[in-house]
Amino acid sequence: MSRPEAPVSIRLHGLLDEPAELTVAQLRDLPSHHVEARFNCLGNGDQRHGFDGPRLWDVVRAARPRVDLQGRRERLRFLLTVTGADGHCAVVSWAEIDPDFGGQQILLATSIDGAPLDTAGPQLVVPADYCGARYISGITEVWGAPSDGEPPHG
Repeated sequence: MSRPEAPVSIRLHGLLDEPAELTVAQLRDLPSHHVEARFNCLGNGDQRHGFDGPRLWDVVRAARPRVDLQGRRERLRFLLTVTGADGHCAVVSWAEIDPDFGGQQILLATSIDGAPLDTAGPQLVVPADYCGARYISGITEVWGAPSDGEPPHG
């Protein structure tokens, strides 16, 4: 008799006041956004998909990153490294997702074209990227810290 698989989860850690481990179901409980994205996948060519899920901005803010959200320069130094189950990772700068700067609608997708990603795990969706290299599948962790790795002062 086979055991049911444990729910896929992602670990939020780094310089966060409230690190967390979230399942796809928990991500789905957060406010969801929809994006239509077109990107080029090295192995599969041009792709067009609809993705739904919470914004990376909302998920990381809920974990309370140790960054002065009023300080412009500190926010520019804060980086997020998103890693997939295969070890592939990508870096997203805080300024890319911060509404005061780039405000990109980067998602931790919980579904693709209406199909849930509960088994595969969430996918990083970067709609502004045509190159699909940052579309990380099966996310296992998001790590956040300033670019120099040191905690903010003050």
